[in-house]
Amino acid sequence: MSDDIIIFDRAAVRRHRERSALFPGDTRFLHRAVQERLIDRLNDVRHRFARVLDLGVGDGGLAALLAEAGQAPDIVSFDPAWRFARQQPMGVVGEAEALPFRAASFDLVVSALGLHWTNDLPGALLQLRHILKPDGLLLATLYGGRTLWELQEVLMQAEIEVAGGAAPRVSPFADVPDCGALLQRAGLALPVVDSETLTVTYPHLFALMQDLRAMGETNAQAARQRGGSRRALFLRAAEIYRERFGDADGRVPATFQLINLTGWAPAASQQQPLKRGSATARLADALGTEERPAGDAVPH
Repeated sequence: MSDDIIIFDRAAVRRHRERSALFPGDTRFLHRAVQERLIDRLNDVRHRFARVLDLGVGDGGLAALLAEAGQAPDIVSFDPAWRFARQQPMGVVGEAEALPFRAASFDLVVSALGLHWTNDLPGALLQLRHILKPDGLLLATLYGGRTLWELQEVLMQAEIEVAGGAAPRVSPFADVPDCGALLQRAGLALPVVDSETLTVTYPHLFALMQDLRAMGETNAQAARQRGGSRRALFLRAAEIYRERFGDADGRVPATFQLINLTGWAPAASQQQPLKRGSATARLADALGTEERPAGDAVPH
């Protein structure tokens, strides 16, 4: 990883995840929803995977679903938080940017919200491709750029009003086009990227902040404001949230954009694009039209 790519404070990320492990599992409901969606996607793949890396294992929900589906007799659970990794039969503590695995070690890598705190996402994806066996699959979900846009907006306005300026408080996230380019850059074949949006409602801003804390998703930006924030800031932010986004019952929405990544380690057995000029049928014939050289006038 380049020394100048420091977006997130990795020590803070680890602390937040260690703290998250102390909360009851039902507070990580969003992670559960993502894990179930990943399993649904995996069930559509006509493969069985012998050795699997669960990247960002958390409390092991995805590993349990993999075992139930008969997809993974050998699962390595990887997480930056020791409290999460130690709960698993084969837990490894480490960072996605410095994977301690040999090349071609895994048939499948899955990650349910384990990559969005990565400083060097291109490098992490390159390493993941490197540890996949030929025709191995990467299946991952991470937060997208529309995540928590309401929270970001109200915090910025409240801080400008209360403090006269705004510090970074909501993490920057990748977007769909960037993720597609990164999969190709990492050398993954047959890349597919799509996104979906989940909206969760809360009675007020402080309930949302408590959930983010329980999920280990509080602010860990390297450029974040250090020390405590004024209570007046969050009280004003809660007012703005309710005024701007609250429904008839006063509940406020929180948007989570989920970006799903699929890519395969290259293999000779995979379907390959045809060489240019090798087509045996004309597009004009298929469309029932007359083919004309470019620039020719079309008769009326």
